[in-house]
Amino acid sequence: MQIVKSVGEMQSVCRVLRASGAGLHSGIGFVATMGALHEGHLSLVRRARVECGAVVASIFVNPLQFAPGEDLATYPRTFAEDCARLEAEGVEVLFAPEVREMYPEGAATTVTVAGVGDRLDGASRPGHFTGVATVVAKLFHAVGPCRAYFGQKDAAQIAVLRRMVRDLNFEVELVACAIVRDADGLALSSRNQYLNAAERGQALVLRRALLEMERQIAGGVRESASLIEAGMAVLRGEAGVRVDYLAVVDADSLLPVDVVSTGTLVAVAAYVGKTRLIDNFLVAG
Repeated sequence: MQIVKSVGEMQSVCRVLRASGAGLHSGIGFVATMGALHEGHLSLVRRARVECGAVVASIFVNPLQFAPGEDLATYPRTFAEDCARLEAEGVEVLFAPEVREMYPEGAATTVTVAGVGDRLDGASRPGHFTGVATVVAKLFHAVGPCRAYFGQKDAAQIAVLRRMVRDLNFEVELVACAIVRDADGLALSSRNQYLNAAERGQALVLRRALLEMERQIAGGVRESASLIEAGMAVLRGEAGVRVDYLAVVDADSLLPVDVVSTGTLVAVAAYVGKTRLIDNFLVAG
């Protein structure tokens, strides 16, 4: 696996990869990460491997998407282990730039997706999605992928990036991949390692709340207010969990809906101790 540190070299390497591709599975599949890799990340790599001629990944802990007081300094960094896992999955190229490479001195340009970027996590973490959109736009320019793979756990992020891709005419397909869960049902996240044993047990309430809402929908409940109350009743039963939001929204605009339908997004964010976790599902029918 080739490890590249500069934008210029990355663009050159990826031009060669694109030129060498042929047939149905040509083009570059791209998986952007902040490292601390788990099976959720690797599932994206495997999907890209099946669908694309070459797979490129990135590891970059993006300071622009962390607000003051968030966990930028303590975010888990496991670069050597991450490289080994990516190489074992057949990734051809890893882009691992330094902060000064992505944001040179004097850099002043950012990408803001107004409206959708201010909802859900964007409302809770002002400026977060500007940081996300800016770094992903820069990564797309460095890599030039035909497809980029993201986990459905980050549903609000996917909505923001889809709007950015549409509005700025990026020639890339965003592929949302299913949430990967641990055996106990907790959605995999690099931040799960912050949880102690007691908090790990408490965190399972997010999944229980969503499962109760799914059960209610399967039983014929369609009104969002009723579904939210059912989910909140579960969440309120777990001490030590502070709900950020429990929302029933359109998956593209992230605006609230009164009645669910196929494809409606049901999403939750909550603090377990000091750790903020998210989870969601799309209404099946």
